[in-house]
Amino acid sequence: MSMPYLWTRLRDILFFIHQSLCRPTQLVEECPPLATSTLVGRSYETARRAIRQPVRDGHSTNILLHRVIAKTPASVLCTCSPGSYRATSEEHGSFTSSSSTTVVLECDQSLTKAQPVHSLCFHGSRVTWLQPVDLQEFLLLKWKSPLAKVVTGNTEVGIEVKFKNLLYPVILCPSFVSELNSVTHTDDGVVFGASCTLSHMGAVLKQAVETLPPHQTEVFLAVLEQLRWFAGKQIRNVAAVGGNIMTASPISDLNPVFMVAGCKLTLMDKDGSRVVQMDDGFFTGYRRTVVRPQEVLVSVEIPYSQKTQFVSAFKQSPRREDDISVVTAAMSVTFAPGTHVVQDLKLSYGGMAATTVLATKTANRLVGRCWEEELLQVACSSLAEEMTLDPSAPGGMVTYRRTLTLSLFYKFYLTVLQKLRQQGVNVDEVRSDCLSATEVYHPVTPSSVQIYQAVPEGQSQDDVVGRPMMHLSAMKQATGEAVYCDDVPLYENELYLSLITSSKAHARIISIDTSAAESLPGVVCCVLAEDVPGSNVSGPVVYDETVLADQQVTCVGHVIGAVVADTQLRAQRAAKAVKVEYEELQPIVTIQEAIAAQSFYEPIRSIQKGDLEAGFKQADHILEGEIHMGGQEHFYLETNVTLAVPRGEDGEMELFVSTQAPTKTQSLVAKALGVPANRVVVRVKRMGGGFGGKESRTTVLSTVVAVAANKLKRPVRCMLDRDEDMLITGGRHPFYGKYKVGFLNSGKVVALDVSYYSNAGNSLDLSLSVLERALFHMENSYSVANIRGRGFCCRTNLPSNTAFRGFGGPQGMMVAESWMTDVAQTVGRPAEEVRRMNLYVEGEATACNQVLESCSLDRCWDECLSRSDYQQRRVAVDRYNRQNRWTKRGLAIIPTTFGISFTAVFLNQAGALVHVYTDGSVLLTHGGTEMGQGLHTKMVQVASRVLGISCSKIHISETSTNTVPNTSPTAASASSDLNGAAVQNACDIIMRRLEPYKSKSPEGSWEDWVKAAYFDRVSLSTNGFYKTPDLGYDFDTNSGRAFNYYSYGVACSEVEIDCLTGAHKNLSTTIVMDVGHSLNPAIDIGQVEGGFVQGLGLFTLEELRYSPGGVLLTRGPGSYKIPAFGDIPTDFTVSLLRDAPNDKAIFASKAVGEPPLFLASTVFYAIKDGIRAARAESGLSGPFRLDSPASAERIRNACSDRFTTLCGPPAEGGTFTPWSVQV
Repeated sequence: MSMPYLWTRLRDILFFIHQSLCRPTQLVEECPPLATSTLVGRSYETARRAIRQPVRDGHSTNILLHRVIAKTPASVLCTCSPGSYRATSEEHGSFTSSSSTTVVLECDQSLTKAQPVHSLCFHGSRVTWLQPVDLQEFLLLKWKSPLAKVVTGNTEVGIEVKFKNLLYPVILCPSFVSELNSVTHTDDGVVFGASCTLSHMGAVLKQAVETLPPHQTEVFLAVLEQLRWFAGKQIRNVAAVGGNIMTASPISDLNPVFMVAGCKLTLMDKDGSRVVQMDDGFFTGYRRTVVRPQEVLVSVEIPYSQKTQFVSAFKQSPRREDDISVVTAAMSVTFAPGTHVVQDLKLSYGGMAATTVLATKTANRLVGRCWEEELLQVACSSLAEEMTLDPSAPGGMVTYRRTLTLSLFYKFYLTVLQKLRQQGVNVDEVRSDCLSATEVYHPVTPSSVQIYQAVPEGQSQDDVVGRPMMHLSAMKQATGEAVYCDDVPLYENELYLSLITSSKAHARIISIDTSAAESLPGVVCCVLAEDVPGSNVSGPVVYDETVLADQQVTCVGHVIGAVVADTQLRAQRAAKAVKVEYEELQPIVTIQEAIAAQSFYEPIRSIQKGDLEAGFKQADHILEGEIHMGGQEHFYLETNVTLAVPRGEDGEMELFVSTQAPTKTQSLVAKALGVPANRVVVRVKRMGGGFGGKESRTTVLSTVVAVAANKLKRPVRCMLDRDEDMLITGGRHPFYGKYKVGFLNSGKVVALDVSYYSNAGNSLDLSLSVLERALFHMENSYSVANIRGRGFCCRTNLPSNTAFRGFGGPQGMMVAESWMTDVAQTVGRPAEEVRRMNLYVEGEATACNQVLESCSLDRCWDECLSRSDYQQRRVAVDRYNRQNRWTKRGLAIIPTTFGISFTAVFLNQAGALVHVYTDGSVLLTHGGTEMGQGLHTKMVQVASRVLGISCSKIHISETSTNTVPNTSPTAASASSDLNGAAVQNACDIIMRRLEPYKSKSPEGSWEDWVKAAYFDRVSLSTNGFYKTPDLGYDFDTNSGRAFNYYSYGVACSEVEIDCLTGAHKNLSTTIVMDVGHSLNPAIDIGQVEGGFVQGLGLFTLEELRYSPGGVLLTRGPGSYKIPAFGDIPTDFTVSLLRDAPNDKAIFASKAVGEPPLFLASTVFYAIKDGIRAARAESGLSGPFRLDSPASAERIRNACSDRFTTLCGPPAEGGTFTPWSVQV
């Protein structure tokens, strides 16, 4: 593909994205464009198909100016004269005629916001979209259709239509009405038209701040502060100020500012106008205002502040960047001139009621008082009484939210004190140790250092092993040319499938009514359990699942059936029309409920070494504790997708699947279809991320799509939306750990009894293996002579949890670090000293009686201490904490010891296939799949070294079951080891076959030897195979080798926490990782960094929230937050340990995918260290429980102080129904 052509197409795509954001088609269900979120992580081909989409019968639909009307029933856009509308609907309802169809926009100026010349109308079977060009026309339309939805940026309505299934028959888009886009400066303030974007408003206010006297811009600065954290720039570029107000969200960032400022709104209808003030009467209920149905918001006036007025705005959210608020607030105080006597006070909060509210009672009590400590005490007591929440309030976090109302006011109080002193008013000086509470956060540009070993002296420049070679797909992925599963071009007569899922966690199915769905346009059929031609029984290890639910559902999201239609939109709409009648049964949702009901999967696993009773008798101290660790969503960029293509004879079927386990997919699809595995071919080009989530749960979708394709004898495709994927596929297992630890006065641990409970979900899946690995890592890196661990898989009514990077290891080690922290706090010694004295050393045996060989743990520890300047940091952190009351810093250094191998011995095998063609090019295939981790790149490097040829001569096309059979999943961090050895084996065979020709012509080229062998009738194709030797562990005798070897690493992290809000900053992280002799340092360091950041989300940010009834409440990026750029440590150093060869793996390398993830727990324990310092200020000492993740809520609640005391203890469990439960 030529670069000019590529740039032309990229320009087209960018133009299309721009139009999608600011033009109306995404609002009209009959003709939606490609949403920008759809393009994330997708290839150029996907975008190209969206821009010029072939219709289902193979004929093309040409869209001029790249206006997309694709994959949907048709709507025809008409250009009209100003002030009038001519809407026409395409008679047949869809572009499926036998000839090509062209939709023409007669005037391209109608697409340019700067030059509106025509009114526009989009008219479909369910929605009419109207765009007026002047205010009178807009008012007339709103008068005629008072219930019409008014939109500009579509940042709210688009979500409501797609995810909340709302339908707005008439939509008005006044984006081009000049009065609604104007900005006017008056004597009282700045008037913004309601359609002004937030970006434009911010630019105007910023300019005003730079030019006006400071005392006039307090309100403007508060608005700008909120805009800094308001969504992302792309959203601010299209979201309108009027939309923000009229949406009336109770957690709006801006409405509290508008309320305390007393902003005036101009409302109009066709008969006239009125002005209303944003006060405590403006919002009349949840998402309701005083604006009448026929009225429209024309403008908002943001006033100048007064000389003695001070305004601040606050936003507290789970993640600082691009996140919705937990609590948002704005506060304005006006003083009598020259005094600190409160003349007027307004306190507004979002997130504390069904609307944005004013704390009027508190404000009234404070008017007339002096701004001093007494006022603060009265204010906090009054706010604690006034700002209450029902224990069952939506959003949960009731104690945290109540505490924030006080904490944020305290920040405001200190800030105003400072400003009063700056104006010369005689008020108390803010204590130096409290100044940090007034600081406004500004992100610091992060920096990073990457250190890795050089290749040995004398290594040939042509030998790429050990060199930082770029990922082979990097350029294709960066340019969008990389092909993913859903980029496979549409087949003729292809259909789309949408799943029918359970809305109940545990119920009997009484009836399934598909009549309404089957009557909808474009629907071909519904697929239910009786349509499965083979076995409806499924499951990756134990057959305890069904392809489609039969008689009973056991979780919300349980797949009951599917609807197949000619487009995605029609299939999804029809799936929602299917009516399922249930008889509800009592669900078990949480680990605690499972323990109470003794709902466990068999077997109960146990590992024991030493004499536990004797160990506890030896101990000077015995301590008991517990910790809960939440689950985690995989959140791969590419959701689950399958394309099934029947081959028309002998039951053959070809599947394109985004999966880590092609063989398991092949096996379960064949089982569902009732055919031998040799009739099913599964192909995997690459995945857009997997992280374990595509090891076993992909078959939930693949089997259903295959059954539908088999039934209809037509290609069927399905790519899950993000909310579907999160609902159906499960994630990392939540764990609950209980421990009893015995230790000496020195801190040396001599006995440990620990129990693990994992929330497995509604099927066993891989949960037993996950639990076993947790037990294998229950002591992390510490030598404990007397130890017992027991593990229980809890059977619950949640979607089955599954593999996730670390596979139980992080959960096991997290509990270990909890008791190790408790031990250090109890004996009063530095945590790093206690950890160091308990570290494993060379030759010691683990809890599972495996002797450690080539143990580099002490080297990693010492190097990390040195590189991080740990001792100097410790001194600096302690000094900082003495000098600051409301911000604290914490520091932690933690090791990891991670076993490498599948714990299921039979999976430790791999195959490879090498074809050498007569031109000297090599086609390499192996059993591993590429999910972005660079496996294919490493395999090419291995082949390049063994064959002695350039990487450019070697190509890997895909992974498929018809080239390398019986493959193990790409998992357990062992894929480079296993497949690399298999590739080496195959290439060695090829080289032995070529050896006679090399000997005969030593000066010849690779191509010469290949041709000579070919003409001599020597096979240039061969298979390679490898199995890991000497593996096998017996739980009954606690003997054998569970792992081939161990990977080691140590990390040190420093954080800063805000004790008043629970927010934290990741200041520094230093990692030293033993990866043996790295095959590719660039890829390995990328894996270390990526694993760490994913662990950062696990331990500090990501929370899956479930209702008491088992409904996942966090289904998408709006409510589930993964780390953002601002969460990366400001100083990030990664060093690969030098001179640490590993004789157990290919070319002395080591696995790197999973081991680094747990090192992010250093951030968690650094946070806990900071909380310890905060609690000491309140006279609290000793061990305390902190569950994972260390969210802002948990951090704030753990920092007990006078504000948390004022809010009182939370309501007792059992006296109310919580919004969410800890599963």
